[in-house]
Amino acid sequence: MLPTLFFDLDGTLIDSAVGITRCVAHALTRLAHPVPPEAELRRWIGPPLRTSFAPLLGDAARVELAVAHYRERFESHGWAEHEVYAGIGETVERLHAAGHRLAVVTAKNEAHARKIVAHLPFGGRFADVIGATADGRLSEKRDLIAEALRRLALSPEACWMIGDRRMDIEGARHHGMRNVGVLWGFGGEDELRGAGAWRLAERPAQLPALIAG
Repeated sequence: MLPTLFFDLDGTLIDSAVGITRCVAHALTRLAHPVPPEAELRRWIGPPLRTSFAPLLGDAARVELAVAHYRERFESHGWAEHEVYAGIGETVERLHAAGHRLAVVTAKNEAHARKIVAHLPFGGRFADVIGATADGRLSEKRDLIAEALRRLALSPEACWMIGDRRMDIEGARHHGMRNVGVLWGFGGEDELRGAGAWRLAERPAQLPALIAG
């Protein structure tokens, strides 16, 4: 059996920087909180929302308000503010045609992630989309991977995690899962190597060979 491949969403399948940073800025503006510079906002892409809002806002009630304001804009505009990375669609099609089972495992709210994946030209190739719960109970990547393994009735040895941030690599390593860090996203080589990435891909077209090798 070929391994099942878990793909992260933001920074791996899509460049979602515009949508995410605009929604963060919207949420902070609604709370009359200063909006950090663009470079800092880009670091919000990957971790759970509450993890990023908490150090800025402190108070748990304000964090929940910020999450609500973020989702308000994301549901109306942000979900569509992304670009598909060049070559990733062809790679997904190639891996699916080769016989790999594919799934999306993301810290994005699951309802939002499902909406995005459903609109991708290759979205139908994914057997399932596993994302965070609205209340934040399920939001850390290691827990999302565990949920994916449970839903798909798989063992970690039968799967790979593919993602652009340290959370993807650390989540995979927590389960003893093979992994690939991708360099076209938001983490970068230093972050991925520091997290212990097993393999690195500079371009989507390299993924099939890295997984087969």
